[in-house]
Amino acid sequence: MAWLTLIVETDAKNAEALSDALLEHGALSVDLLDADADTPDEQAIFGEPGEPPPGVWQHNRVSALFDAHIDVNQILARAANDIGLLTLPEHRIESLADNDWVRLTQSQFEPIPISNRLWIVPTWHTPVNKQAINIVLDPGLAFGTGSHPTTRLCLRWLDNNLCGSESVLDYGCGSGILAIAALKLGAANAVGVDIDAQAVTASRDNAIANNVINVQFYLPNDAPKGHYDVVVANILTNPLRLLAPLLADATKTGGQIVLSGILETQAQDVMNIYSAWFDLNPPIFEDGWSCLSGRKR
Repeated sequence: MAWLTLIVETDAKNAEALSDALLEHGALSVDLLDADADTPDEQAIFGEPGEPPPGVWQHNRVSALFDAHIDVNQILARAANDIGLLTLPEHRIESLADNDWVRLTQSQFEPIPISNRLWIVPTWHTPVNKQAINIVLDPGLAFGTGSHPTTRLCLRWLDNNLCGSESVLDYGCGSGILAIAALKLGAANAVGVDIDAQAVTASRDNAIANNVINVQFYLPNDAPKGHYDVVVANILTNPLRLLAPLLADATKTGGQIVLSGILETQAQDVMNIYSAWFDLNPPIFEDGWSCLSGRKR
């Protein structure tokens, strides 16, 4: 069976209402995404820890899934009328072929070599190098499988710079991959923090799957206050700007910070902010993304 995907560009005022209206008129599912994701205009919608999020993105992409026999244009017209839109928003309709989605998804995730001794291995694969440090991790609800350049950059930094026995804070832990890798690479203990409760749950499950101990994962308001030898934050540029005082305070004097989720064009801006506390190394780039690191004065 084939499917149809309706993709609509809309603003913050109408995004959520349009999503709800499409569901009411028969959409099987609706996703709401930042239409400017992975560009310099990408917008963070996260507030400071403990504060409510500011809202939705200013430029949104609504993606709705329908059965192939549905008149999608008619449904869009009805949904638009329901929320008071006088003209149809910019949109397109794409055909989505039926597939064995489980097998297709699995085929897209092969073991990922991070370095000669560090690999990310999905559970349905046998490790390529059984002598390596193999982190077992499946794609799931939380960001961080090793396939994205920002995750690889942080993993390589940990592989190259951890000496052993460090305390590590993984802020914006996602899947927990960086905290888990740090422990497997010799860190003494790790704490992961994420604003998403599903990410915290996924991180805990992944830690169990990898047989790592001395790691705890928390929502921001529940996280213990502490100072760490290494603080790593693979988030996005705007949250990193907002979180700079918090992350600097969490880093011990003489400790190191690692920042990613930063587009190459945004690296200098972030460096200007964090240079108030850290002596920063030259940035490392991969596929248009940056990894920044430095030592706290």
